[in-house]
Amino acid sequence: METVLDILPFRQRRYEEVPIDKIKAINSRNWDQEQFEMNVESIDQVGLLKPIRVNDKFVERTGMYELICGEGRLLAHRKLGRDKIKAEVVTCTRKEAYLQSLIENIARTKPGSMDFARELKRLHDEGWDFKQIARIACKKEHYIRDYIRLVDQGEERLIHGVEQGVFPIKFATQVAAINAEKQFEKGKRQNHLKPEHIQKIIDTYQKRPKKIKRYARRVEMDEIGSNDFNLNISRYVSTAEPEPEIDLAGVHEDLVNVEKEIRAATRKHNKYLAELGLPLLPESDARK
Repeated sequence: METVLDILPFRQRRYEEVPIDKIKAINSRNWDQEQFEMNVESIDQVGLLKPIRVNDKFVERTGMYELICGEGRLLAHRKLGRDKIKAEVVTCTRKEAYLQSLIENIARTKPGSMDFARELKRLHDEGWDFKQIARIACKKEHYIRDYIRLVDQGEERLIHGVEQGVFPIKFATQVAAINAEKQFEKGKRQNHLKPEHIQKIIDTYQKRPKKIKRYARRVEMDEIGSNDFNLNISRYVSTAEPEPEIDLAGVHEDLVNVEKEIRAATRKHNKYLAELGLPLLPESDARK
């Protein structure tokens, strides 16, 4: 994995007024419209407090600077009709620029949100391990692992709950050990969590029962560690219905009785056949 550019002292950094129409974003993100409007107003009244960062490595070939950090500030300048924006200009590979952009997004994204979790996942997809990401995000490794797993395994019901404000993401990462895969209302195109389903999940998480059959189980870290920290729910909570016990003695008795009934019916039928002068039905040795 390539390393991110070293942090340079301010006196060694290069700043320029860059034409806005010569800048393109390489790692765009979604914006909260209300917050964006506040940023536009702030820049209009106070000015740009922090320059954006652009990469000039491909300017000679493409005529464009590639934006690394500061897309919100760039968009605000465009909305205000500005022609140029102050930028820190660096020269690096696209890989290095992309990693810098991801790290900037992590730094500016609200912790405890799904956007934050997705940015962690994107950095992990670029080859960073949990320890490296934890150092950048100032979080514990297990925190990073849980957040990335939540996105990676597509825990859609939990993600939906976080984004709708039903419960915090910390709750979602911990409650993921509860096997609530059958707790939903079936719909035509997609299934839905009903209030009672959500309440059951919350109650289970808060009360932490030792075990709820085919639903949840409190698992110690030693057991998780012995499974190489695999947090697949089915590894710890099985929803399989137990096979019914078979009464072998009862089954044997039923078969004996059936055999007796067949034997009696065959003899009775043969009696009628003999009276009619017709061939008799054969009887097996077991029935004689």
